[in-house]
Amino acid sequence: MIPYGRQTISEADIQAVVDVLHSDYLTQGPAVPAFEIAVASYCGAQHAVAVNSATSALHIACLALDVGPGDIVWTSPITFVASANCALYCGAQVDFVDIDAKTYNLSVERLAQKLEIADKTGKLPKVVIPVHLAGLSCDMEAIHALGKQYGFRIIEDASHAIGGRYKDEPIGGCKYSDVTVFSFHPVKIITTGEGGIAVTNNPELADRMQLLRSHGITRDANKMTHVSDGPWYYQQIGLGFNYRMTDIQAALGLSQLRQLDEFVARRNKLARSYDLFFAGMPVLVPWQHPDIYSAFHLYVIRLQLGKLNKNHREIFELLRASDIGVNLHYIPVYRQPYYEKLGYDRNDYPEAEKYYTEAISIPMFSGLTDQMQLEVKEKIELNLR
Repeated sequence: MIPYGRQTISEADIQAVVDVLHSDYLTQGPAVPAFEIAVASYCGAQHAVAVNSATSALHIACLALDVGPGDIVWTSPITFVASANCALYCGAQVDFVDIDAKTYNLSVERLAQKLEIADKTGKLPKVVIPVHLAGLSCDMEAIHALGKQYGFRIIEDASHAIGGRYKDEPIGGCKYSDVTVFSFHPVKIITTGEGGIAVTNNPELADRMQLLRSHGITRDANKMTHVSDGPWYYQQIGLGFNYRMTDIQAALGLSQLRQLDEFVARRNKLARSYDLFFAGMPVLVPWQHPDIYSAFHLYVIRLQLGKLNKNHREIFELLRASDIGVNLHYIPVYRQPYYEKLGYDRNDYPEAEKYYTEAISIPMFSGLTDQMQLEVKEKIELNLR
């Protein structure tokens, strides 16, 4: 089966991991800070904090911004559940903003309307988490302007988007946000096996996230409450977690990072080929803003069901039966049983509902060969008849 996504691992990647396995440090060694410096430099950010998953990065980013009980966090409903769960971990409430009909990202228009109402009712969000679905950046300049107007902080969930660009600048530079989070899960653009990172230009936020990822412990004498007892000494000055990334993962990430631009260029080439193939077919292809260079983590098609004699599920299952590993990104978060109990109304998110009934993610990864893509195209064409 041709999967919708998978990692691309080179001999150099394998050797980088082997080198760490032969070294003195499998964790808490030099590879993690080297990876952090490399990612921050690539993105044009001042600080990076590597962790064991993007979920952990979202969690500590919320905590660093003092999200807690009584606060409200807004995000997109078309995302993985972690984008919302991170706020619940902090004891905050979560609400959703419907998506844009063209980009499938959080709608700036709906965000502005919802903020205007929330301002009158005293229920403004403390943090908004825009999600760069499939690698296409949200309109961050517009969201940032609303943040200034209404006083909320911004965490970019760029789990899909490392290597992408917004207004000709790398995603992750945090020009329009407090923190940006990337994922390095195997199906993402680059991988560390499991892993994530939070980048920021705010040294205080970076410092807080560094503490939170490792039990709240410091060995920095300047941060201690009294003079050190000796060279062995450390202090837990807050309540943190064991969210550390290992040196094994970081070494793989460093090696992968050297191939990032190549990976993204290949994904964009594959996307252009898909675009041409689907022209004239009863399928909507991903819309691309001229000021945005997508990382193309996913290639999502929308079925024009009124022009087809099969329904969404039938086409999905036929493609799976044809060894094309399609998927659906994502089930709206408010439809999950845990969230349904919190009382969300599906009618508040008409674009997310429509998207869910039409979307299919087809194979997109840098290792997808031209022959494999041709097979995907042929089987999609066959099963749309």
